[in-house]
Amino acid sequence: MALMVSISGIRGIVGNTLTPETVVRYVRAYAEYCQRGTVVIGRDGRITGSSIADVASATLREMGRNVISLGICPTPTVALAVERLRASGGISITASHNPMVWNGMKFFAPSGLFLNADQNKAFWAIADRTERSYVPWDRQGSFEQRESFLSDHVNAVLSHPLVRVEEIRRRRFKVVLDCVNAAGCAIVPGLLEALGCEVVPLHCDLTGIFGHTPEPIPENLTGLCTRVKDTAADLGIAVDPDVDRLVLITEKGEPYGEEYTITTCVKFVLEKMPSKSQRVVINLSTTRAVDDVVKANGGTIEKTPVGEINVAQRMVEIGAVIGGEGSGGVIFPGIHAGRDALVGIGFVLQALADFGGPLSALRATMPSYEITKGKVDLGSIDADAALRRIQDAYASKGAVTTTDGLKIDFPTSWVHLRKSNTEPIIRIIAEAPNKTEADRLVSEFTAAIMSA
Repeated sequence: MALMVSISGIRGIVGNTLTPETVVRYVRAYAEYCQRGTVVIGRDGRITGSSIADVASATLREMGRNVISLGICPTPTVALAVERLRASGGISITASHNPMVWNGMKFFAPSGLFLNADQNKAFWAIADRTERSYVPWDRQGSFEQRESFLSDHVNAVLSHPLVRVEEIRRRRFKVVLDCVNAAGCAIVPGLLEALGCEVVPLHCDLTGIFGHTPEPIPENLTGLCTRVKDTAADLGIAVDPDVDRLVLITEKGEPYGEEYTITTCVKFVLEKMPSKSQRVVINLSTTRAVDDVVKANGGTIEKTPVGEINVAQRMVEIGAVIGGEGSGGVIFPGIHAGRDALVGIGFVLQALADFGGPLSALRATMPSYEITKGKVDLGSIDADAALRRIQDAYASKGAVTTTDGLKIDFPTSWVHLRKSNTEPIIRIIAEAPNKTEADRLVSEFTAAIMSA
């Protein structure tokens, strides 16, 4: 498999597609792109992150850039540091939810947002050039280790007016926490303890060796579900390796639904900050439950192509109060404009404290939909032609959006078809009021692609 280069940064298999030469190539191009000043570096805790951080740091300094290293920390901590330090940029060394053989780098703009499409295009153009010059000995960049931003990040959540710490402490929540032995171990237990929670750790040893497949989806969290029931905990919390996704387990040991992390947080914020002008931004593949919550609270909603930077950038442009993605990604610009599991934890615990009942009952107050996902291997199928033919066939049956693949909104359901950037497949996501209908939509559009 080739190195993955996308709007989310670069990812590859360590020692294969991600080598020291690859790191040097992209980091020195990034240093040139940043032009001058300080670059913040953090890493998600996986074993290969240390050596990659060393190579990246040395390369930046050889290019005359100063380096502030945060050590092992969440990607959103890097974003917060870039913004608060007014740095020239930042690099989070992470492959997000990919398995241990992978690693990668996410690149930030001075705003603390990821590089957008145009910025990435300029960055990649530099990386494609072969010539590169380094600075002489007397212009080398400096290096500073500054791990205090872990505390700064926690304090940013605890000090926000929407998080009323004493009220949460009075509930004395018992929480089973699964940090998959990665960066969450360095920060999430401290946040929960500061909120008066009894923490039952699961895969909270900062070894960098994942305790299970790291993507926080139900099939990978069976151990967390069991531990929540066995310990009679109030809830379970799972984060991915770089702590930008938050997934919940109810007191019954059942998945809360990753789409409902953002739904719960949007409902909480809109109810606590009521205004007819409140704006919310989500991506096109996020549950319609968010639409319902926004409508019920008198707000307005916009939808962007899939990708955190697309959501975050639009949020900043229109002054949205909250937004995010259905994969458990909560974006709250009141702290910083990026997906952040810590912000989600603070809001969910406050919402649960306000509600007074168990998490399963809180979930029952939310609009309910079911999402089914599928994919079609393209083989000899022309993906663009197939999507055009499907668009023509369904144009009279639903509202069509083509800003990110093809999305068709029906009265009570929707389907979203997207070409993969890394594989010869089309991904299918369908949502409906029940699983039977969502499954049927995936089957219907799988057949439509195959026959197109």
